Amino acid sequence: MYTEFFGLRESPFSIAPDPQYLFLSRRDREALAHFRYGISVSGGFVQLTGEVGTGKTMLIRALLEELPEDVDVALVLNPVMTVFEFVAAICDELRVSYRKTTKSLKVLVDALNAYLLENHANGRRTVLIMDEAQNLSPEVLEQVRLLTNLETSKHKLLQIILVGQPELNEKLAGRNMRQLAQRITVRYSLVALKRNETSEYIAHRCRVAGADRELFGLPAISWVHRLSGGNPRMINIICDRALMGAYARSQIMVDAATVRRAAAEVGDSVPGRYWLRHAKMLAAAMAAGVIVLAAWQLVLLVQTSTPQETAGMVSRTHEAVGQGEPLAATPVHLEVPRAESPGKHEISLERLLSDPTVATDTESAFRALFARWNIHDISLADRTGCEIAEQVGLRCIFSTGTWNNLRNFNRPTVIELLDVQGDRHHVVVDRMIGDQVLLNFGGKTHGFAISEVDRYWYGKYLLLWRPPSLAQDTVRRGARGETVLWLRDVLARYQGNNMSSQASDLFDEELEIQLKEFQRQHQLVADGIVGQFTLMHLNNYNQNHTTPVLWRLPEAETG
Repeated sequence: MYTEFFGLRESPFSIAPDPQYLFLSRRDREALAHFRYGISVSGGFVQLTGEVGTGKTMLIRALLEELPEDVDVALVLNPVMTVFEFVAAICDELRVSYRKTTKSLKVLVDALNAYLLENHANGRRTVLIMDEAQNLSPEVLEQVRLLTNLETSKHKLLQIILVGQPELNEKLAGRNMRQLAQRITVRYSLVALKRNETSEYIAHRCRVAGADRELFGLPAISWVHRLSGGNPRMINIICDRALMGAYARSQIMVDAATVRRAAAEVGDSVPGRYWLRHAKMLAAAMAAGVIVLAAWQLVLLVQTSTPQETAGMVSRTHEAVGQGEPLAATPVHLEVPRAESPGKHEISLERLLSDPTVATDTESAFRALFARWNIHDISLADRTGCEIAEQVGLRCIFSTGTWNNLRNFNRPTVIELLDVQGDRHHVVVDRMIGDQVLLNFGGKTHGFAISEVDRYWYGKYLLLWRPPSLAQDTVRRGARGETVLWLRDVLARYQGNNMSSQASDLFDEELEIQLKEFQRQHQLVADGIVGQFTLMHLNNYNQNHTTPVLWRLPEAETG
């Protein structure tokens, strides 16, 4: 009704996922980059999550339009089906021939496997994209995992992309889903648009619809962002209703009052819900600001104090903070590194990655990593880095994760960076200080903001660790012996206590409860079993000063 009044060809704020209206914000560019990277890597899953209305389906449409000609896609938009129906839907999407009267799942899987092998032989890749993946049943998810077993001796035949709401993360975090979760090599979560991105988003959609002038004033845009929370779908709904309201009042530009009325009409009243929803966020931000200011003052004192004075200040600060909310399980790094501090270099990471004289090869990265463990003069000519590690009592962990994973593991780490040309580079994360990171390029270190490194890191990392000498590899409830006493001692240190001299060597229910709480605090699967990852985190509280770390725990916490 208002398109002619505003000089538009069509409504600019339809909620249909039309790719021509795709606004590539920073988060959208990053999400598409993760999609491209995941598709280029053979095997594993790609996972994209986001709240309702954040633009997941739009990104899928955009991805489909830019896929290379040698990629075949099966797009499943409604995954609420049985296992048989699910595999049949994939076959139908890919035009795989099979007897339509068959009731055998094996017949479908065999036909799909034959198609994938032929596609691979012809130099083509096959991608399965599932939207609304949070609605997949456990049985279908297990079948999804089994489909990744279709492979040659070197390559997976099917690349799978899971797209869904945050509930998908909760579903995959279940113990019965761990085999599938471990195969996810690329993860990305869509977040809301920022204030300036909301302004650009509105202007972009109006231009695409034919507008030759601004239709929303700056105060109006500010209110759209406040009321929508930066959610693209809510922006569309509010803006569409606001244009209708401006047309009804013959206003050539939408003002703030019109936006507020529009939001109220679509069910989001400003005085009540908006300020109530954001009051707690504001209070939390103010509290965080006080903590950051106190931490900064402490860092300044640490830099000008003796080691004895520093230890005292750390202890007093720990006691003071302890009077309020409990400290996070991941300790704050307060050590001033011996190496050059991050943030002092003017050289950009992009320039370093494009410089052929800078060592970013795998062998140089491993040499730098082993040097942190005081291991030198190694030869990678006939052995892998992990094989060398095994010979000197170390173990490799290779996975995909986030900076929080690296902070929790607290070990120097090799990360894989992908430059704008798609070339891979391997460098060592030497130190982490707040939002700064010190990277080691074959023995030479440079400091960067984590946000700068994020543009090139897609989560792949490899680290080394030295497991403690224990009598048992896996410890669970019912176990007995020295290993259980070791576990009690480490958990007591973590809690700031000393283990009782009468402590039992039986892994009982009480110890299991303590261990599960430790696992939850460290974002591990809270199964009450001391596996590899749990053991590594426990060992952080039993480490000696010869163990290389990204940050050093205060002396009082490590004993």
